[in-house]
Amino acid sequence: MKLLTNSIREQLLRNGRIRQALAEEGKADADFLPVVKLFTPDAGCTWLLTELDPDDPDIAFGLCDLGLDCAELGSVRISEIESVHGRLGLPVERDLHFCPTKTIAAYAEEARLKGRISV
Repeated sequence: MKLLTNSIREQLLRNGRIRQALAEEGKADADFLPVVKLFTPDAGCTWLLTELDPDDPDIAFGLCDLGLDCAELGSVRISEIESVHGRLGLPVERDLHFCPTKTIAAYAEEARLKGRISV
């Protein structure tokens, strides 16, 4: 399965350009809705991604949970996510039914309280 479709990639890049423009203007960061949810079906890892770096589109930003009860906001390489396989050897998948209901900051706060991403 292709993790990032062209439309998902374009939305992630659009958000990345918005964040970059805000930073250049000295304004506060945008609090985007996650664009895509990636997960390992056999390892408990979840990524809610909001944007791609326009200068290096292999770098994504979002909420990352590696199944260690310690979800955190940060950057991750898409190429690294693509290389991950769970305990049964299954690759990372895109949640085809994911529909965000809150911003990434709200997901991060909930994950801080619960110790994991819950959607």
